[in-house]
Formats: sequence, C-alpha cells, structure tokens
Amino acid sequence: MRQPTYVPGKHPSIPADSTFVPGRIGILGLGLMGGSFAKALHAGGAEVLAWNRTQATVELAKIECVDGDLDDTTIPTCELIVLAGYPQVSIEWLRRCAPLISAGAIVIDLVGVKRSICEACFAIADEYDWTFVGCHPMAGTHNSGFAYTRADMFVGAPMVVVPPQIDDFVRLDVLERLTFLLEPCGFGTFTLTSAEHHDEVIAFTSQLAHVVSNAYVKSPSARVHKGFSAGSYKDLTRVAQLNAQMWSELFLENGDYLSRELGILIDNLQQYRDAIDAHDAERLKSLLADGDRRKREIDAHE
Repeated sequence: MRQPTYVPGKHPSIPADSTFVPGRIGILGLGLMGGSFAKALHAGGAEVLAWNRTQATVELAKIECVDGDLDDTTIPTCELIVLAGYPQVSIEWLRRCAPLISAGAIVIDLVGVKRSICEACFAIADEYDWTFVGCHPMAGTHNSGFAYTRADMFVGAPMVVVPPQIDDFVRLDVLERLTFLLEPCGFGTFTLTSAEHHDEVIAFTSQLAHVVSNAYVKSPSARVHKGFSAGSYKDLTRVAQLNAQMWSELFLENGDYLSRELGILIDNLQQYRDAIDAHDAERLKSLLADGDRRKREIDAHE
C-alpha cells in the first residue's frame, strides 16, 4: 500500500497540531465487517489497531491482521478510526473517546442505517477538530463473527457515503483522503448521499429482503423442502439466517421506512392471493406479466 505523504498544516483537513501517524487505522469491533476491514487493510500494508468486546478475539486477530490494541493511548495516533459496532455501542464509544481523537483524523461508521448514527456522530464531531463521515459498505454474508471475515469481502462492492456539512474544499480533501486510506478494501464505487435518502432506499434493498426471507422459512413446508428445492428456495432463504440482535436494532432505527415497504409488499401479495382464490386466470397473468416487465426494465437500466 502506498503510504500517505500528508504534511500537517499543508492539507485543509489536517491541522498543524494533529498527532496521528499517517496511515494508521483503528477499528472498533472485530465482527464480520470490522474483521474484514482489518484483514483487507492489513493485507494492503496498513498498520491496524483494534478493540473488541471480547479480548480473545483481538488476540486471535493479532495472529493475522491486527498490529496492536486500540486504547486510550493509541487512539490519538490513528488517522482513520472505523466504528464497526452496533449503532448505540458506536455512538457511546465515540462520545467517550472523542477528546482523545487527533485533530485532522477521520472517523467513519459501518452501520446499516444512517439517520440516527449520523445525527449523533456529526453532533459529537462538531465539537472537535476531526471529521466524522457516515459510511455503509454494501457487502457481507448471512454469517457473523470474526471466523467468517475475509480480506476480499469488499472487492468490487459499493460504498455508500454520507459526508458532513462542512466547507466544500475541506470536505473534498477529507473524502479524497478517505478513499485513499480505504484503497486496500477494493470498493468498486463510492456513492454520496444523505442519511435520509440512504435509509429510505436501504429499507427496500436490504431490510425488506431480510424480513421476507426470515418470514418465508417459517412455513411448515420448509421442513420438508429437501429433494424438492433448487435455486429459487436457496435465493429466497439466503438471508433468513441472521444476527437477531443487530437486525432488530437496525429495523427499529429505520422503522418508518421499513414499515412502509412492508405495507407495499403486503398489498401486492394480497392482489396475487385474491386472484388465486378467485381462480381469476386473466388477473393473475396480468399481475405476473407486470412484475416480469418491471424487473426487465430495472435490469435494463443497471
């Protein structure tokens, strides 16, 4: 990995009194996302420090991708800090450790909802001379925990970014530095958006899919699927297995948009059920054809 050549005071987002070591990265939480960040960044040559609720996980990670502990003595030396914990854990950690973070440092989160965490973390950052940027890497698996982490987890994946409302020149410099620091992760695209728009879209693209998959496997028929299922069953049940604690928090944080999407889905499903119960072949054919047409239109514009 190329090493940054930033000179304190020469970049608009790096004050002269910064204390960070260029390129040093701290990660809060070594679950699936945080651990995969650690592996990708370490493989790219970055120095990675980490904290995890279970110290045994940190010790395990030190064997392959973590260079030291992220604690009160090392927080001031990090150029980038990645908050990879649950929303409230991340917010509480940042509120406690905010005074320790170096001037000019960048703090990002990896939380799957943006309004609540961005509102809290932007407010905290406003009191200091470092920058918070909301982030959501669009990658992952149905498994959780460090055991399932991969250095190539984010290769080609989109990264959604919620930038702070600061001076345009400084914001551009921060985003360029962030993109540079995350190069080893291999993200395919960086998409700038607002926290509001992110949560509205993610309710459909991610959260609704998890709810549907999780509910789908509750049919008694799921217990006798073996020998009768193929790709369709596997596709629809892939994310039924999930971290209930984490997803519950995310669903409730985004309850307004997720509930709206569930209402739309339920209304649409009712139309199919009504047509089937009435043996209305023409109505059913029309509903199926409409769904097929919409899918083709969406795919044609991707």
